[in-house]
Amino acid sequence: MALPGARPVRAPRGTEISAKSWQTEAPLRMLMNNLDPEVAERPDDLVVYGGTGRAARSWEAFDAIVDTLRDLEEDETLLVQSGKPVGVFRTNKWAPRVLLANSNLVGDWATWPEFRKLEAEGLMMYGQMTAGSWIYIGTQGILQGTYETFAAAGRKLQGQGRIAPVEGKGSLAGTITLTGGCGGMGGAQPLAVTLNDGACLIVDVDKTRLDRRAGKRYLDEVVTDLDEALAKVQRAKEEGRGWSVGLVGNAAEVFPEILRRHQAGEVTIDLVTDQTSAHDPLSYLPIGYAVEERLARAEQDPDQFTRDAQAAMAAHVQAMVEFQDAGAEVFDYGNSIRDEARKGGYDRAFEFPGFVPAYIRPLFCEGLGPFRWAALSGDPEDIRVTDEALKELFPENTHLHKWLDAAAERVEFEGLPARICWLGYGERHQAGLLFNRLVAEGKVKAPIVIGRDHLDSGSVASPYRETEAMADGSDAIADWPLLNALTATSSGATWVSIHHGGGVGIGRSIHTGQVSVADGTDLAAEKLERLLTNDPGMGVIRHVDAGYQRADEVAKERGVRVPLAPTIRNTETAW
Repeated sequence: MALPGARPVRAPRGTEISAKSWQTEAPLRMLMNNLDPEVAERPDDLVVYGGTGRAARSWEAFDAIVDTLRDLEEDETLLVQSGKPVGVFRTNKWAPRVLLANSNLVGDWATWPEFRKLEAEGLMMYGQMTAGSWIYIGTQGILQGTYETFAAAGRKLQGQGRIAPVEGKGSLAGTITLTGGCGGMGGAQPLAVTLNDGACLIVDVDKTRLDRRAGKRYLDEVVTDLDEALAKVQRAKEEGRGWSVGLVGNAAEVFPEILRRHQAGEVTIDLVTDQTSAHDPLSYLPIGYAVEERLARAEQDPDQFTRDAQAAMAAHVQAMVEFQDAGAEVFDYGNSIRDEARKGGYDRAFEFPGFVPAYIRPLFCEGLGPFRWAALSGDPEDIRVTDEALKELFPENTHLHKWLDAAAERVEFEGLPARICWLGYGERHQAGLLFNRLVAEGKVKAPIVIGRDHLDSGSVASPYRETEAMADGSDAIADWPLLNALTATSSGATWVSIHHGGGVGIGRSIHTGQVSVADGTDLAAEKLERLLTNDPGMGVIRHVDAGYQRADEVAKERGVRVPLAPTIRNTETAW
């Protein structure tokens, strides 16, 4: 049942604004864009993605945020506490126009039962990462990071001689990837695999999710029969072409059956991962439950539902571990399914790595991470202009060119036209200044919003994901995302957020987001240069402090000041 006050929401397009400046029109449009039916999973419930990640606490709070943003002055700041506007203070033009804090609980109280009690009392909401910070851009938002992850996994298999490189093809040509979860985040997986020329079989209990991704061209086809699904991906593997198949089913049941066939030599699965909504047991469907009854049964008896979901996750993860035993490349894709499986009684749950220590940490050491932007005009031509301008700005970065060309060809916009790419320290501020010039010169029709995922090189403390297996054992130290938020606030961001839980669940992470607006003004240029230098710089210093040699080299090469650098450690992955 939809929340009281539910109604369709779509961000305004064009150059006419209802707020007093673009610096407040931008968060207004991005909040609305998060709830566009093209973008949000359950917009009537204010849920954007991840099962429960909301953009606002209630429709009443949504209306109050919108009204306040329209009336906000250029030297005022709106404070939002777990999706509810709670105050406006006079600050200054350099201060953020909005500061948000979502789902944050004191340590001993940071549990799902405590959070759910407070949520039921109307005191909190779950903000996920970019849902409650108003910078979700649909499934594309995680697409390039997913693309980079699968590319790195394929290169690892090639380097180990486990698969043969195919000339002129991506690193996954001639492979099958098995995965689960095709929602707002997981829906990026099939396209990321096929962009790397691999075959992908993705399992989801909810056919509407699979159909939605197929409708947006993230997924090639949807079937309901396992034999048919396996035959299709096997054919694609043999032909060395990218192709994705969505199978309707429960991964906790389907993965063990495919494992049996893999062990029997009937099919060879090369990579296995998962991106179901396992971070919250009430969002993972237990074996024997119907999709249509999930919400009602979770509400009726959340404790029993949690136990049943954890038991299902234990079976799911056991199959993944045994795929690894049988020679497949297996990794956790950051949804805490290993810990939930451990709670479900499976004691080998952590025998395969998370994707960050397995593939992404070397990128983090260079301050490389997600850089996303949206065209507030609503005109796709503005994104084409920015794509081409970025390629001119970085002519030697052929990897970036390949990504931008593929995204332009394959990615269908959801809500406001947007793009994402990965840029590092020394690159992001150049892109921000470029976009600001495009606005000033009228080469795009309206200002550009620039943000990122909270999953970045220096913005998260998440021991089961971004900071898993840090070289110095500092996985759970949460000072870094707090410093990141303070740095963004003092460097000119338009809005800044501090969240708890994100994609891994209550008690498991603290993370920060920042967003800025390129409106073509000199002041915006000053802010963008400092913010987009300092923000990825946090990733460099965080990894220098942890003892990573590559981060230390980057800091010295690019002039990042680190007053007291630690001894460089052995930073080879232990996996």
